[in-house]
Amino acid sequence: MAKGYGRAVAYGAVTIVNAIACGYGAALGVDLWTEATVELTDNPNVVEGKIVNDPSESTRLIEKTVKRILRYFRLEDKFGAYVETRSNIPIARGLKSSSVAANAISLATLSALDRTLDDLTVVKLGVEASIDAGVTVTGAFDDASASYFGNITVTDNLKRRILKTFKPEIKNVLIYVPEEKYYTVDSDVSKMRVFEKEVKAIHRLALEGDYWTAMTLNGILYSSILGFSPEVAISAIENGAVAAGLSGKGPAVAAVVSDRDLARVERAWSELEGRVIRAKINRRKAQILE
Repeated sequence: MAKGYGRAVAYGAVTIVNAIACGYGAALGVDLWTEATVELTDNPNVVEGKIVNDPSESTRLIEKTVKRILRYFRLEDKFGAYVETRSNIPIARGLKSSSVAANAISLATLSALDRTLDDLTVVKLGVEASIDAGVTVTGAFDDASASYFGNITVTDNLKRRILKTFKPEIKNVLIYVPEEKYYTVDSDVSKMRVFEKEVKAIHRLALEGDYWTAMTLNGILYSSILGFSPEVAISAIENGAVAAGLSGKGPAVAAVVSDRDLARVERAWSELEGRVIRAKINRRKAQILE
């Protein structure tokens, strides 16, 4: 018997290796968050949604995610849903807002149905919903898994497999967020795939545990491909960041910084147009709240 209402939270992520070029990726969980509430209705197959913090954004991902979960349990002819999401993750900046939302919505829907699934199945259903909604090119399994499990996940996005996980000791992540949005569906995939061999080599570094070098190299390469200046990341490195690079397809840039150099990097970035978000590496799993 479904309980009819669910609430869940999933956490953010930033890029270590962007999987678009070769199908292999890596991402780092950060403590930004998206919370989803799901109320089941007796209006079968009708899913309505609202993104409370950005109401002008499309709710297509909300609809596709709920329908994926309902279809999994063959309940799409029994229930519809009303969904609300709230988040402190800027949308369309390369900060994984879609992957995080899909995780939170999937868990909240499961809670409303009073059903359970293993963690990886939840992540994979969210990935499929993201593809259905057209918000991702590869399904972004790297982003979705780092959002769901926290820490670092190194993945095979094509086979939806986590190849390795790491728990880095450092804890600070600074994120530079320019004002303009940049949607994944607008990105030039063929241009990125020219660099398949190079990105595979960067992915190997992450797999071997040299993930901070991988993050910086990935960021410089994708900035060049996509036409973003690498200067934001370079200034972070110059001021002591352990790693820095474009997140996703940008325009946001993430830097991993020690306690000692945090203020210095923040000061350098504060002179740029846009804003700087101070975050931590996330160690928690996405979870049902009620």
